[in-house]
Amino acid sequence: MSVVESIILGIVEGITEFLPVSSTGHLILVSKLLGIQQTDVHKAFEVSIQLGSILAVVFIYHHKIFRNIELWKRLIVAFIPTGTLGFLLYKLIKGLFNPYVVSVMLILGGIAFILIELFYREKDHHIDDINKIPYSKAFMIGLFQSLAMIPGTSRSGATIIGGLLLGLKRKTAAEFSFLLAVPTMLVATTYDIAKNFNSFQTDDFITLGVGFITAFIFAVITIKLFLRFISSHSFIPFGIYRIILGLIFLFVFL
Repeated sequence: MSVVESIILGIVEGITEFLPVSSTGHLILVSKLLGIQQTDVHKAFEVSIQLGSILAVVFIYHHKIFRNIELWKRLIVAFIPTGTLGFLLYKLIKGLFNPYVVSVMLILGGIAFILIELFYREKDHHIDDINKIPYSKAFMIGLFQSLAMIPGTSRSGATIIGGLLLGLKRKTAAEFSFLLAVPTMLVATTYDIAKNFNSFQTDDFITLGVGFITAFIFAVITIKLFLRFISSHSFIPFGIYRIILGLIFLFVFL
């Protein structure tokens, strides 16, 4: 992989990781268009540059992450379902990484967003503070996140949908989704890197570093713009986009 290709993939990762559109699906599609083979090394690269996106969350929310014990209690509770199922079903999950599964989940997720937004109405009694999320609801959001182990579902999409259904305001659901990414993606990426570390060559670490930095920069920009967007818009545009992207997947890969 060239440095230019790693920059392109870093941009894609940074923009799509926290939008409810499936970063995995976008990385697979862009890699296909660039002619990059989905080898074990490349899959490990795609997972590894997610650390750049995690760092973006830490950078933006450092005041909450390092000082808020109540937040961490809720994040740990929400992480339990994904952490447990991910460990038990690792091999099965890896077997689901194919374009057909991604296509179907992109389309189904898009339909879900549209249907939920047609009936969702943000009300005054909805939770507007992540520190006020009950532990039971944090755990249930974690269950929604575990659905994102299926490629194409979108981790942020699943957790945001779960948050909306459980009575969180849009911004609160999005912020909790961002913060839940820290323990979830940190564990997942560290585990994947450890399993594939010996597969990397010296040159791979250069492209990995470039992709990491690029993902960080674009994730910071995307998170800030996304929060502004959802303050006055619904998630329906993302639902429509997911459906279109899923159809493109079917056309390109099948």
